[in-house]
Amino acid sequence: MGGKQIKVTLVRSLYGRVPGHRECAQGLGLRRRHDTVTVADTPENRGMVAKVSYLLKVEEV
Repeated sequence: MGGKQIKVTLVRSLYGRVPGHRECAQGLGLRRRHDTVTVADTPENRGMVAKVSYLLKVEEV
């Protein structure tokens, strides 16, 4: 399959956040605190991660 992956964990709640930030987290597949997903390391996903970086923990896989 190839391609780099990043593991993203939601460490802060989405409650009360700016709607655009909430949508970015949901676009990454994160629904609730402590959810962890592995996504492709693409510019699109990196942009979403950068926008809500204050809510996330990111690890290279």
